Amino acid sequence: DIGNKAAIGGLAREFYRRLGKHYGVDEAWTFEPSVAHRVFTELVKESGVPVHCRQFLASVTMNGGRIESLTTESGLTVQAQVFIDASYEGDLLAKAGVSHHIGREDNATYGETLNGAQVREKHQFDFPVSPYVVEGDPASGLLPGIETGEQPVIGRGDHRVQAYNFRMCMTDDPANRIAFPKPAHYDRSRYELLARYLKAGWRQMFNKFDRLRVRTKTDTNNHGAVSSDFIGENHGWAAAGYAERERLFQAHVNYQQGLYWFYQNDPAVPPDIREAYAKWGLCKDEFTETGGWPHQLYVREARRMISDYVMTEHECVGARLAPEPVGLAAYSMDSHNCRRFVDANGHVRNDGDVQVHGFTPYPISYRSIVPRESECTNLIVPVCLAASHIAYGSIRMEPVFMSLGQVAAIAAEQVIRAGTSVQGVAYETLAGRLGEAGVVIAWNKEVPVSGADMHAWEA
Repeated sequence: DIGNKAAIGGLAREFYRRLGKHYGVDEAWTFEPSVAHRVFTELVKESGVPVHCRQFLASVTMNGGRIESLTTESGLTVQAQVFIDASYEGDLLAKAGVSHHIGREDNATYGETLNGAQVREKHQFDFPVSPYVVEGDPASGLLPGIETGEQPVIGRGDHRVQAYNFRMCMTDDPANRIAFPKPAHYDRSRYELLARYLKAGWRQMFNKFDRLRVRTKTDTNNHGAVSSDFIGENHGWAAAGYAERERLFQAHVNYQQGLYWFYQNDPAVPPDIREAYAKWGLCKDEFTETGGWPHQLYVREARRMISDYVMTEHECVGARLAPEPVGLAAYSMDSHNCRRFVDANGHVRNDGDVQVHGFTPYPISYRSIVPRESECTNLIVPVCLAASHIAYGSIRMEPVFMSLGQVAAIAAEQVIRAGTSVQGVAYETLAGRLGEAGVVIAWNKEVPVSGADMHAWEA
């Protein structure tokens, strides 16, 4: 999920170079999770930054529009001149009272065309499938995970968030393979849609088994109308407390473990597919503390800040150029499905998947990673930044988060040295510092521009 390698510079690029060193190449853009973890650990050790793991935010003390301190559930209190909320959920920005949004906006909100409800053909049911417990009988009720009520109105906003899953590192190496466990709370009804879809003729279940540099391992992701995305079951995640998030986390584990168990064991799965799936399992040498299972749920989207400049579809396609650029995004506008519903023909359909490609890397504004000055003057938000749902679908890639994280740190240092607010940062100085750090902040005719060259490019 890179987008365009030339759009990535600074410390993010150093990450891929260090991965390359491990594999004996200049840069490695596919890699094993354990190797990435080792590189990040080395970077932290070299920096000398103290890290307090497994801390859950309990409260924030504000003073005159500034975060004075935060306290975690364990009793740890942290005071600082500048805070960076680099979480997937935006818990700190929310407790600081910063405006934010959860869900999909109406197209009308920002004059977009790809926001709100969207019923398209990618990751959609290619064959008609009945949504009812008894096929073709509405009186029997709906299968799990299918919403009742009206059909989607295209472009209308709602509370729904694109689906989450676990990005799996699988292996077909018998010497390294751990069999997929049957979940403790296996619910066969959760996979009846898939059984019917397979019966109708669907055969694309191996399309996102992307091989890593070590060819016996994969990055396996969602693919198709019924896959590892737990569609519709994550809408409460962003605003939930930690106990509720843990419940939702385990529900996602249970569903995805059940999916693999179903593929390998259920008689509704054609024998050739069962046999092919049986060759796959978890890796003994990955995620060793959690039995080969990833410890991080793929939170594709949660809270999104609302600030003085909101990134939208217009910036993604180049119709509008974001001011004061501090980084580039380069991925397609990509939203996963948000819900399942029953269409007018009595068949199940998915709503939410959007994949629009074909635009060049585009700049992200500094104003989209800092709150409104009236709300908080010492917080920077490089992950849950200000972007519409569909624009966030393009920005939300890890190389971009890494790059914006470095931007946040450089800006924070500038705030401290100048004694100003995060909104009062002198952009020319910031752009120069980013250039010195090798951060790519602009794009011109396929030639990336660093911060040091920004003014020449503008001229």
